[in-house]
Amino acid sequence: MNKSAIFICLMVCFFSACTGIPNGLTAVNDFEVNRYLGTWYEIARLDNHFERGLNNISAAYSLRDDGGVTVINKGLNQTTGKWEQAEGKAYFIDQPNEGKLKVSFFGPFYGAYNIIDLDKKGYSYSMITGPDRSYFWILSRTKQLPKNIQESLIAKAKELGFATDKLIFVTQD
Repeated sequence: MNKSAIFICLMVCFFSACTGIPNGLTAVNDFEVNRYLGTWYEIARLDNHFERGLNNISAAYSLRDDGGVTVINKGLNQTTGKWEQAEGKAYFIDQPNEGKLKVSFFGPFYGAYNIIDLDKKGYSYSMITGPDRSYFWILSRTKQLPKNIQESLIAKAKELGFATDKLIFVTQD
């Protein structure tokens, strides 16, 4: 195998790993994308470079003409006082009834968006992870979650191996 072929194989493996799900976790089944569309508010997250210094974070999801989902993430920069926004696109990795998507904000590069818990009755809260346990979010349809639901989700996240002691609780005002 020549160097170009090895490089291509390594890149395919690398980018495939970016859209995976952490060992031992599964994405929700019986997922209904039309019920998931609309605005979600970030309640808590593990630190990541692309949201550092932001509050009042929300994500708006809408259908794309090509069958994917448009993602618009928005947050208020605490230092500058200005809103920052990023637009991306997401596509189902396997079946559209499984909460396992790949999302891109940077051209051909995709990351995992795995819905690992979801209020299937009301679609009022969800827990998301990336390709590994260093990426984690709790989202809600409202700017605040009832305390008992939030505590239950955090306990479940801890049980699943997430570093809940390092959660950042997002100001939503």
